[in-house]
Amino acid sequence: MPKIVLPIANGFYESDSLPISAQECVNFYPNIAQAPALNQETLYGTAGLEEVANTNSLTGNRGAHEMNGVPYFVVNTKLYSMAADYTLTLIGTIEGTSRVSMADNGTQLLVLVPSGKGYIYNHVTDAFAEITDSDFTANGAPQLVVYIDGFFCLTTDSKKFIVSALNNGLSYNALDFGTAESDPDEIVAPIVFNNQLFIGGSQTIEAFQNIGGADFPFQRTGLFLSKGIVSPFSIQSLQDTFVFIGAGQNESPAIWTLQGNNVAKISTTAIDKELSNLTQAQISNIFSWGYAEKGAYFVGFAIPSGALVYDIITKRWHERKSVIEGDLGAYRVTALVRAYNKIWAGDLVDGRIGNLGAEFYTEYGTEIRRSVVTQPFQNNMESFLVPEIELTVESGVGNAAAPDPQIGMARSRNAKTWSDTRFRSIGKIGEYNHRAIWRRNGRSARFELFRFTMSDPVKPVIIQMTADIEGIQ
Repeated sequence: MPKIVLPIANGFYESDSLPISAQECVNFYPNIAQAPALNQETLYGTAGLEEVANTNSLTGNRGAHEMNGVPYFVVNTKLYSMAADYTLTLIGTIEGTSRVSMADNGTQLLVLVPSGKGYIYNHVTDAFAEITDSDFTANGAPQLVVYIDGFFCLTTDSKKFIVSALNNGLSYNALDFGTAESDPDEIVAPIVFNNQLFIGGSQTIEAFQNIGGADFPFQRTGLFLSKGIVSPFSIQSLQDTFVFIGAGQNESPAIWTLQGNNVAKISTTAIDKELSNLTQAQISNIFSWGYAEKGAYFVGFAIPSGALVYDIITKRWHERKSVIEGDLGAYRVTALVRAYNKIWAGDLVDGRIGNLGAEFYTEYGTEIRRSVVTQPFQNNMESFLVPEIELTVESGVGNAAAPDPQIGMARSRNAKTWSDTRFRSIGKIGEYNHRAIWRRNGRSARFELFRFTMSDPVKPVIIQMTADIEGIQ
């Protein structure tokens, strides 16, 4: 019988009950062609990392920011800038070990530690100083910072938000504070989107606008969103919206995006399940990063087991995981910033700074383990045979590091246990018409899933999956 095309680019969706769906998409991401193509839905490999600089710290990155085209990184207790030739310059000491919040007004970079410690670096005068104005903490310990209309705006731990003096992050007035009055929930984080200030509480988000004047300049607009922020560092602006991990009253966490004057849920039940398995402390510590590459707009949410990544264009999810000390788990990118027309990454493990790019097929020389698990295939729950499976890939991509790259296939008839992995070549250098085919795949009693894996440092593209499937009468 003729071969049929089977879907392979659905992305990540792992159900509570694995036989329903156990779809993995680890270190691959779905791509949907925007013109007629060999196959409309394919899989591309996620970007790798190449080291460009190293602070030689034994602990990792706490945050990154770009100001006037220059990237800045907080690694351990030090603030660094990086020049276009990758030279690092030590600027000053940042107290603590927790993640930091950063914002700039074009001249001053404010680095805020959630304990209430703040630091200002002026790139024009090359001056670095701690914020010592007593009014800085008069309304509670500042937690997170954004910049809007000439002001640094900071949320505090006392249900208030404060602003700096105009164009001066070192100066504050104890009377310059606001509150989110529509709901008495805790203030968690500030958000700036389309030059509008949003104050995110634990259960609600309220919008403010700058009305000017000599007194406190921000006033409520009346826009009120019935979802709050549960992960302060999860907020990310990307592609004409912002996204965050949030919840309303008596709701479990989910991932939301601003849509007009309301919010829309973008997390699937599979993503919600992953969030529900975390402790409150783990939820609070989730941070996000975002970047665009090859027409995709990614926003990633770091959880202990990896990163859950959403593509705003395809509206599909995938996972990113790193091999650290031999184990596959947490994704090692902690912050991303674009400068010098490249994407720079702070590291989870140590003081390395890396270039994130699709042209790199390892993470600092360590393999990237990629896998995809298909949806369950069935024949109305009747037995069927699969004499042949072919995976169309970009073949002939072998190189000096991997002269004969391989891809593996394993099968499961219950979504819980798997057969041995059988490997096929995807083509040595220049073998552009090489085919990866698995024959004699046997009989399935009811349904079957297929897992494909690869880790060789070569260009990873899966174009199509086809199979001979024969029903058994």
